[in-house]
Amino acid sequence: MDASPDFPRQSRAPVFNMPGVVTASIGVILAIQAIREYILPDLTDIRLVLDFALVPARWTFWFDPSRAADILQAAGAGDAQVGPLREAFARYLIGQASLEPWTLATYGVLHGSWTHVIFNSVWLAAFGTPVARRCGAWRYGAIALAGTVAGGILHILIDPLSATPLVGASAGISALMAAAARFVFQPPASAYGGAPWQMPRPRAAETIPELLRNRTAVAFLAIWFVTNLLFGVVSLPFLGESAAVAWDAHLGGFIAGFLLFPLLDRAHPVRH
Repeated sequence: MDASPDFPRQSRAPVFNMPGVVTASIGVILAIQAIREYILPDLTDIRLVLDFALVPARWTFWFDPSRAADILQAAGAGDAQVGPLREAFARYLIGQASLEPWTLATYGVLHGSWTHVIFNSVWLAAFGTPVARRCGAWRYGAIALAGTVAGGILHILIDPLSATPLVGASAGISALMAAAARFVFQPPASAYGGAPWQMPRPRAAETIPELLRNRTAVAFLAIWFVTNLLFGVVSLPFLGESAAVAWDAHLGGFIAGFLLFPLLDRAHPVRH
């Protein structure tokens, strides 16, 4: 007879060690890209981009119709081959005269290529995971949505005459990245004083002065800002893409996530 005790069967390790909401988020943006790439006819896909991508000129004209001439001039400037196409698109936007406010959020689920969506999926897995584990699915979603909207608004304010559609989840991911920066670089809270089997309670999100004293966090933030300025302000393409990085949308998302996270942090923190 085997006298060893019966221990409960261990569950299998998950294939993807991510919260379900992060896995679902990645699945959604990958599925949308696959549908656009392999199922939708070209004309339908163009219609999808027109209706759900964020176009600053559309918003500018809605709030200030007197800037129509400025929008057309900006659209026609530059490349002699692409300029007329942009100007024709700008004329379509002016003739349409529709705000389409949902585009402040929906542009975040569209991407320009498989390289774009896969790159964003990797960063979403890296920085969405710690935020979702600490805050839960709804707060994770609120931070990502707020970052997407804030990034879109800043993009409109900085480049109001642009008739180039903005797509990509990068602003929302930047918000999650900023939220994660408020706590992932902290040393773990001490478990002394509690029962040995209890996990230590999470620490409070770092304040701005605390972040500035955290060398790892400062280095991370500095690299992030320099990278965005390099690929955005200098208008360099990224990973072989023809479009430049929308650094202003990234910045808007980052600021939103950085400021919003302490308000949505559901942890019961301790300070040491």
